[in-house]
Amino acid sequence: MGKANKVILFNPLVTKYKARIPLSILQVAASIYGNYEFVLVDGNREDDPWSKIKNYLNTGEFHYFGCTVMPGPQLRQAIPFTKRIKEEYPDITIIWGGYFASNQYKVCMESGYVDYIINGIGDLAFPALLDALENSTDLFKINNLIFRKNEELIKTHKITSIDMDSLKTFPYQELERFYPITSYFGKTHLGLRTTLYHSSFGCPFTCSFCGIVPIFEARWKGMSAERLYREIKYLKDEYGVDSVEFCDNNFFVSEKRVRRFCELIQDEHIKWWGEARIDTLDKFSDETLSLMENAGCKMIFLGAETGNEETLKAIDKGGTQNASQMIRFAARMKRFNIIPEYSFVLGFPAETPQKVMAMIDEDINFIKQVKEANPDTEIIIYVYSPVLTEGSDLYESVKASGFQFPEKLDDWLDQEWKGFDLRKNPLTPWLTAKMINKIRNFEVVLNARYPTAQDVKLSKFQRKTISLLSQIRYKTNFFNFPYELKFLLRFWLRYRQPEIEGATML
Repeated sequence: MGKANKVILFNPLVTKYKARIPLSILQVAASIYGNYEFVLVDGNREDDPWSKIKNYLNTGEFHYFGCTVMPGPQLRQAIPFTKRIKEEYPDITIIWGGYFASNQYKVCMESGYVDYIINGIGDLAFPALLDALENSTDLFKINNLIFRKNEELIKTHKITSIDMDSLKTFPYQELERFYPITSYFGKTHLGLRTTLYHSSFGCPFTCSFCGIVPIFEARWKGMSAERLYREIKYLKDEYGVDSVEFCDNNFFVSEKRVRRFCELIQDEHIKWWGEARIDTLDKFSDETLSLMENAGCKMIFLGAETGNEETLKAIDKGGTQNASQMIRFAARMKRFNIIPEYSFVLGFPAETPQKVMAMIDEDINFIKQVKEANPDTEIIIYVYSPVLTEGSDLYESVKASGFQFPEKLDDWLDQEWKGFDLRKNPLTPWLTAKMINKIRNFEVVLNARYPTAQDVKLSKFQRKTISLLSQIRYKTNFFNFPYELKFLLRFWLRYRQPEIEGATML
């Protein structure tokens, strides 16, 4: 293999707080480990990641730059760094992957500085692309690839599931060459050494507001419980990990897999968190939920979305989820000492502004019903941001309203799009300033009344004080101008919202 064929794998900045282990580039590194030399650059760990990248490129030993690009903060480094590489090192082949690259592939490829996109699963596509470029073989035979051929945009056949047990294990020892692995672990609400792990691809549902639907097309494939247990056991034995956040899109699809994993892990004293659907978990037996509790499950993120059943149908939520079930299940979880974390999406489009506001008010009241059923229920609030799910009724109504995504890749760096994919700055024509203020002010009061358990730096005194101060506002629905709570949350509690920053890691 030639000297100039090494690969830079770059993980752009996600958070200004403690860095989490870069699973996306580790997954790609695993796919080429032993066949191609690579270096890892984590934008979350570097004061000046561009200088690190530039120093590697100046050696002349690198020919490929692979970048994972999620919507939101990662764009702030991914776009300018990639553009600069293409300008200063035009011979470097640039390969993007991640949800943003797959869902916004047209604007990425039209930028002129992205050469190839891995469309969805890249464990087979990335090494196959390198092999094809090294040996000048046919790109059309590679699945999950987007590229240009004679000015024509080509999308090859896409596979949406893969046998995860057949994949190589993460090369943690290679990450250690660049960054101490234990520095990625930290104290959270789960434990003293929490890490991330990803054990499955996709989700078997087609919610039209979800960014993974166009990528996995309602397919789900999970690692076997036995291999998952071995992977987590290795992290515990080798690095002292005592807790795990499973960042699967839907960890709990298979009750059988969950049960088997719990049976294997329950004596290891590992605490864990994962994502699920309410209607799926509600079908789990009490025996399974009790086993989950005994096996260390402490909290589950659940997509409630809305208490309006007409809206649930309109957004293609699918399944059997309904308002009464959400309240009943929240109450049911009190019996198992597992905290349900319900996420809601407010501000869906409607025929008139009056109806949009009425839906917001309805969801606020519904959230309060959920809290009454189980006060320990964590509430996550998002403002609806359109997802490029072409052909869905919801997206068609969004386009009809006049909304459109940026036409140029550089435009994603504009200030007004900075918070778009965090679902805090939706830029949608049907949402007025009054509506956004109502949502945000309710969120302030709610966070004060029920501070999240995930912010481990808050003392009992702080929690009790802010909760008491917000009690009257919460009870009377007086959400306007909560300046005193905003001040205390920002400067006294330094409050962190899990939907933006994840659970606190110290």
